[in-house]
Amino acid sequence: MAAGYGELLRTPHAARLLIGTLLGRLPNATAALAVLLFARAEGGSYALAGGLSAVYGAANAVGQPLLGRAVDRLGQPRVMLPAAVASALGMVLFAVVGLEPLPVAYAAMLIAGLFTPPLEGGLRALWPSVLRREDQVHAAYALDAVAQEVMFALGPLLVTLAVALWSEAAALLVINVIGVAGALSVVVSRPSRRWRSAPREAHWLGALRSPGLLVLLGSFFFIGLALGAIAVAAVAYADEHGGGAVSSALLSALGVGALAGGIVYGGRAWPGAPERRLRLLVAALALGYLPLMLVPGVVTMTVLAGVAGVFLAPALACAFVVVDRHAPSGTVTEAFSWLVTTFVVGNAAGTAVAGPAVQLGGVAPGFAVPAAGGVAALAVLLAAQRFLLEGLRPVVRPTAYRTPGEPGAENDRNHAAEPGFRARHQA
Repeated sequence: MAAGYGELLRTPHAARLLIGTLLGRLPNATAALAVLLFARAEGGSYALAGGLSAVYGAANAVGQPLLGRAVDRLGQPRVMLPAAVASALGMVLFAVVGLEPLPVAYAAMLIAGLFTPPLEGGLRALWPSVLRREDQVHAAYALDAVAQEVMFALGPLLVTLAVALWSEAAALLVINVIGVAGALSVVVSRPSRRWRSAPREAHWLGALRSPGLLVLLGSFFFIGLALGAIAVAAVAYADEHGGGAVSSALLSALGVGALAGGIVYGGRAWPGAPERRLRLLVAALALGYLPLMLVPGVVTMTVLAGVAGVFLAPALACAFVVVDRHAPSGTVTEAFSWLVTTFVVGNAAGTAVAGPAVQLGGVAPGFAVPAAGGVAALAVLLAAQRFLLEGLRPVVRPTAYRTPGEPGAENDRNHAAEPGFRARHQA
């Protein structure tokens, strides 16, 4: 398993692209915490800090697919780097101006969120041109999902360290300088500079005209909802069982479970269609959320949280493959960006729903929200499975996976056919 990941990371450009993308996404991963700490340091209330973060999140949800579509049309360097700089300048404006005048602070959040570069979708579009074997691409998707867990665990620690060493404003600046440096590292690399989208059909819906993709987005909205609800329910549980350290333990266990599951999942090749495998993974994920409603003691609850996280990274990694197979030609970055947006919106919805559930019924109803989210995610896949499966043609192995001179090579680096469209993707 370790040897497989080692071979993947030794492939030219692979480690650089993965690390650069993670660093480039750091401002987005830490924005909520960094904005909260800075707003509180400036004398703002928690409600104001929440409002600023909400503007950032909403703008981010709008900007990701729009910028993803621009990347598919114009290439990565011409979109990613200007967007990263513009987003960072929004945060710089916020750090310099503070909370007065308040409209400027909200405008800064709008700019920072709207121009967050779609580095996640960009990396997943690059993998097929960097890695030469299909199994390596699937392993890279799993490693990507695992790396997200590491980033979301270490990012807040980096923010708190910067605050302890300097100040809240300095933390905002440092995080965003790192983000621009990460984006720059990606876009000046040879794979990013050479990457071009396949020809695309002009259509105002873009990637959303794929029925299979819409099914996937519907399912992962509810998975995002489940994760957002777990964060709220964990805090409520901690209030009854010893304070904030308990909620940190639960969320850390969830992350460790996802980390372990992703490493194991990406360490081997899996037979069968990924659409069918995704149903099993989401079913296992939903099943893992159900015991959390029992709200046992802290030790047992921590174990249950770890088990609940095991199938998260595998489900994400499998979803990346399914997106790749269903995105219309020339829209793969946009399609991946829609997955990010749907997940973020679902997360926010889960936070909004779990709060009243805890307020009205207590901790157990709070954990019933992620359980319901997992069941709903599975229900979407089962109810609309024909859209995921019908029309899929046999996989045509793309140029990137063919030996020189092999006949029948096609200019297709997404390595998969798509339902309802011709089998030609990223060039």
